[in-house]
Order: sequence, then C-alpha cells, then structure tokens
Amino acid sequence: MTIRSDWYPVFLWEMLLFRRKFLHATYLVSALVTPVIYLVTFGFGLGGNVRIHGQTYLAFLLPGLVAMTSMNNSYNWVATNLNLKRLYQRTFQIFVQAPVGAGSVLIGEVLASMVKGLFASILIIAIGYIAGSFSITPVFIVALLINCFLFANLGIIVGMRSKSHEDTGTYSNFLIMPMAFLSGTFFQVDRMPPAIKAIVYILPLTHTNILIRKTMMDSQAWCALAVLFAFAIAFSLYALLLIRRYNE
Repeated sequence: MTIRSDWYPVFLWEMLLFRRKFLHATYLVSALVTPVIYLVTFGFGLGGNVRIHGQTYLAFLLPGLVAMTSMNNSYNWVATNLNLKRLYQRTFQIFVQAPVGAGSVLIGEVLASMVKGLFASILIIAIGYIAGSFSITPVFIVALLINCFLFANLGIIVGMRSKSHEDTGTYSNFLIMPMAFLSGTFFQVDRMPPAIKAIVYILPLTHTNILIRKTMMDSQAWCALAVLFAFAIAFSLYALLLIRRYNE
C-alpha cells in the first residue's frame, strides 16, 4: 500500500463540505436527536434504578451511545456521500482521473469521516459530563479512534459497492442497525441466548463496547482490541482494493 502526500486535498475537500453543513443548526440537531432520545428514554427513564456491575445504568449506557454514535456518523457520511459522488454527481471520477493515488483517496476519505464521527461523539460526551456520569480514559480514546477508523472504511466499501442510493440503505439495515441494538449498547451481551450471543460476538461494535467501557487493559480488553485491529486492517485493505479497481 503506497501512501503519498496528496491525501490532504481529498481531506480538505470533504472538510469544506462538512463546514457548510456544520454551520447549519439542523446538522447539530440531527446529530444529537437519536442518541439523546435513547439517553432520555433508557438512561433517565427506564434506567433510573438499575445498576450494572456496581455502576448506574446511565454510566453504563453513555459509553455505548458514544460507540454507536461514532459508528453511525463515521459510516453513514462516507457511504452515502461516496455513493452519490459516484453515481449521481460524478465527482468521484475527478479523484480517479487526477494524479492522486488510491491510498491517498482512501486516507483522505477515512480521515474526513473520522472527524465527523468524532465530532458527533464529542457532543454525546459533553452531555455525559453535564449529566455527571462520564469519564474519559486512554482506553476509551483508543476504542473511539479505532471504531471511527474501521467504520469509515466500511462506509467506503459500501459506498463503492452500492449500485444505487437504495442499496446504501439496504446495507445499513443489514449491517449498521443490528449492531446498534444487539452489540451491547443498551444491555450486556452476556445475558443473550448462547446462539445469538455467538453471532453478536462476531460484530465489531460488540468489541468496541467491551473496550470502551474498560478503565484499564485486561485480557478481555486486549482480545477486543485485537479483534478491532483485525477488522480495521481487513476493511481498509478491501476499501483500497475497491478504489484501485474502480473503472466507472
């Protein structure tokens, strides 16, 4: 994989587009509305008297919401945007025809998607601090960064493989939505039936939720980190292959 220094124009282009959306209040509202609804419903509502491993349910829920929010925003932006640029706007072809390497296109798109995922996550973290049920550890930061990275790459894969705008929604329904609800965001995976639990442990967000709730590295945390690195490497290599083979 050859990494050249021309990734920055790709990244800058995406950031300029993001700045236009960021300046609209509707973007902030849309980024917050879903996790805030979950937070109010489960955290402040149902979880008021629930404790998990000696901590309040709100303290358990908030890291999961950060993981879910970073997944959704890192994935959705690039998956939808790349699909539109390929099939409708025809602007992705400019990157391919320009003297920009496939690795540089990948890096620029991934970094831009990570920024969007981190931005949305920071909003949830701020709410957590206001609620008084949040703390950030080095393990938390590592889990958040690698989660944004691997789902940004997954978004590129979906954006490159989708044949229509509807395909992007289909991939999201089969990949992203099940992970959001089954991967330990709202409840402990260990309480699920064994057959379902075996499937859930294959999903990358499950391991993010394990790692992001750790205050220090233990054997379970190291295992989760290894799985996340494996997903990240596999997704990035496949995304790079799709960009290199692009010929529309």
